Amino acid sequence: MLARHVLTKSRAIAAASAKRSFFRSSLVMTEKKEGEGETAAPAAEEAAPEDPVAALTAEVEALKAKNAELSDKVLRALADAENVRRISRQDVNNAREFSISKFAKSLLDVSDNLKRAHESITLEEMSPEHSLVAIKSLHEGVVMTDKELQKVFNSYGINSVGAVGDKFDPNFHEAMFEYPDEKQTPGTIGQLLKVGYSIHSRCLRPAQVGIIKAPPAQQ
Repeated sequence: MLARHVLTKSRAIAAASAKRSFFRSSLVMTEKKEGEGETAAPAAEEAAPEDPVAALTAEVEALKAKNAELSDKVLRALADAENVRRISRQDVNNAREFSISKFAKSLLDVSDNLKRAHESITLEEMSPEHSLVAIKSLHEGVVMTDKELQKVFNSYGINSVGAVGDKFDPNFHEAMFEYPDEKQTPGTIGQLLKVGYSIHSRCLRPAQVGIIKAPPAQQ
């Protein structure tokens, strides 16, 4: 009986000790979880999303700055384009006004020769007894001037077109009339009324000509 009593008491003591240990463990676990919760709360607060209004405001400001930069670039490009147009207009005006300066300067020598030919004939030389000499001198001066003029023309790619016997070319010749002539080839130039000129293979002024046509018996 005594032994059974001692055993029963020992079991009771062990059970009570186990309850106290379980209670202590539960208490420790509860405190640990509460501590972890308190530690996690600030972390959760730190990970909270950024204020959307502030984010939108920053984005708007960035777009405003970008827009201002692009506007400045556009204004600069427009200003550069206007400068280019202004310079181009000035170049065109200069070309229109002064493009023939070199050509005109070359013709000054021709003008000088004409003046010298005119001044070479005195009133005395124009008298009947000297008229032949004066005419000869004038003719020589005119021939010299024409040669000088043709030389200037050639230097600029200007050449005379149209000569008696040449085949009629509507691109360089202007037919003023037609007439038959058995001694000449039909379709060729029979008379040259005004010399024509070409410039670098283009017609500058057509030659005015009379064209040979076939006699009636050959038509």
